Amino acid sequence: MDDAAAMREALDEARRALKHDDVPVGAVVVSPSGVVVGRAHNRREVDSDPTAHAEVLALRQAASRVGSWHLEGHRLVVTLEPCAMCAGAILAARIPRLVVGAWDPKAGATGSQWDLVRDARLAARVEVVAGIGADAASALLTAFFAARR
Repeated sequence: MDDAAAMREALDEARRALKHDDVPVGAVVVSPSGVVVGRAHNRREVDSDPTAHAEVLALRQAASRVGSWHLEGHRLVVTLEPCAMCAGAILAARIPRLVVGAWDPKAGATGSQWDLVRDARLAARVEVVAGIGADAASALLTAFFAARR
């Protein structure tokens, strides 16, 4: 599965977050063989859990399915640039490749506000590919927040 196909799956997950009135962010973890082994959307509202970000939930599911928290060779595809918490989870899981849809200029921690996943002080070496599905991801987020104003 290429990055564009994986992003379409992540966007489908993001739309599911709208059912819970949560910020529409979706994530998928793709194995080295191209199979989705983890998928999730934001569930903070429905689970009353501040850590229930799409990335964290998808990484948990992938680790459970793979049988290891070491996810070397896997890639995480997410519709919105991860925050600092999620960037830490990416590093902890040893994800080598991150595909980001839309940048998060307020809280992004993988290239916009901060760049934790490529910080030499952390010996971090995550490849970040940005912009795939950015228009669709941005449109979901813009519509979500416009409806709340």
